[in-house]
Amino acid sequence: MEKEESNKFLGEEKISKLLLKFSIPCILSLLISSLYNIVDQIFIGNSSLGYLGNAATGIVYPITIITMAFAWAFGDGSAAYLSLCQGRKDTKNAHKAIGNSILITFIISLIFLVLGFIFKDNLLYLFGASSKSIKLASDYYVIILSAIPIYMVANSMNAVIRADGSPGFSMAATAVGAIINIF
Repeated sequence: MEKEESNKFLGEEKISKLLLKFSIPCILSLLISSLYNIVDQIFIGNSSLGYLGNAATGIVYPITIITMAFAWAFGDGSAAYLSLCQGRKDTKNAHKAIGNSILITFIISLIFLVLGFIFKDNLLYLFGASSKSIKLASDYYVIILSAIPIYMVANSMNAVIRADGSPGFSMAATAVGAIINIF
């Protein structure tokens, strides 16, 4: 019953109120997400790794952004379709679309994972690794790449969670990830 009320709210509330309810948590989520790299840079730059550690994270960062772009594409697409299905009260196709989105995001993440390990050194040099930074970049890359499936599915589902009427929950999930990253 609560879910029906949420969907009813999405269909009947004023656009301006919905815009505020959804845009503020979404903007805060994006700001929190940007903190991931900033916090990494601060901690690593002030550690014994210094500038080479910062170089390593900077070299790997494009991989993170590329995978995030794919995750957001699948997530935003399924979120848009979910909204259309909610408007039509078509739960069967909504569930199917979300399931397909999770599956395709996971499959693509595995493809990134496999190709990322196969072409690891080539990608690192392409994104600016030097003979001085390649070891640290490679170590950091393995950690980041190993988490890509979880990272992509989580980012993809954030859009779906927002579209389902829970932008605050989506923001909280992003905040929890940022806090874990700090520790």
